[in-house]
Amino acid sequence: MSNWLGMFLEAKAAEDGAAKNTLLAYARDLNDFLSFCSSRKYDPSKLMKPDIEAYLVSCDAQGLAKSTRARRLSAVKQFYRFAYEERLRSDNPAIDISGPGRSKALPQVLGQEEVSRLLEAARITGRTEADRLRNATLMELLYATGMRVTELVSLPVAAARGNPKMLMIMGKGGKERIVPLSPDARALLQGWLKLRDALEEQGRKKGKPPSKFLFASRSAEGHMTRHRFYLLIKEIAVTAGVSPAKVSPHKLRHAFATHLLANGADLRAIQVLLGHADLSTTEIYTHVLEERLSELVHKHHPLAK
Repeated sequence: MSNWLGMFLEAKAAEDGAAKNTLLAYARDLNDFLSFCSSRKYDPSKLMKPDIEAYLVSCDAQGLAKSTRARRLSAVKQFYRFAYEERLRSDNPAIDISGPGRSKALPQVLGQEEVSRLLEAARITGRTEADRLRNATLMELLYATGMRVTELVSLPVAAARGNPKMLMIMGKGGKERIVPLSPDARALLQGWLKLRDALEEQGRKKGKPPSKFLFASRSAEGHMTRHRFYLLIKEIAVTAGVSPAKVSPHKLRHAFATHLLANGADLRAIQVLLGHADLSTTEIYTHVLEERLSELVHKHHPLAK
């Protein structure tokens, strides 16, 4: 079965252009499924529909969220569809299994005043001038463009050359998109680029190889990791006086989209800027806005009292 899993992941990478994090997620979910099969002494190459349903019951009994169970079932279904299409099995035991569905939980939205405090706090968070300028640039770019955290931390330095008014971003599945930069984001980006190049030159004189990343680090990837940025944004939240529970890289992405929509941006334009393949994914922000408008009416309209 490890051979099947390897073949499945290779096919996902080659045919669907799945990103590294997507492949890691498939591997985690399918390894959990295969571990369950091993504990029950099921042969995954021969198991049938009731066996897969037993796995779903086990996931439910563990108290896993509906979204997690839905994602794991999706991985299993794709795995067995691949096995059937590649003639590794003569049937697909998962084809008729219905999942728990995904909960349509609305993202918690940061207010514009809270975001302003975060951006200001980033400018004073860090031990050195370089740290503070880097942190301010990261936060400004995140809110100004709505990038995913992986897209942000892995930006190539070439994307910042020439004082660009637009950034070319490599998104999921290797799809490129262009997003505009605000004046503040451009100014910080050029300031960080100048300081970064000076630090690179110092490193070069000591025999260190140059980095191709805008936010280089000593990590295995060669750039700041998603986990490090996640911890950093929590530090910035504390400095800003904003509850760290309300702040994450993805919530800044939500704020970017919601604030654009609240100020009259077109939903189709927001879809393009976020890099969503389907407009239905972007439509959740209309519900966020509707809920906030309803809350404002009930709180401030004289008849509501």
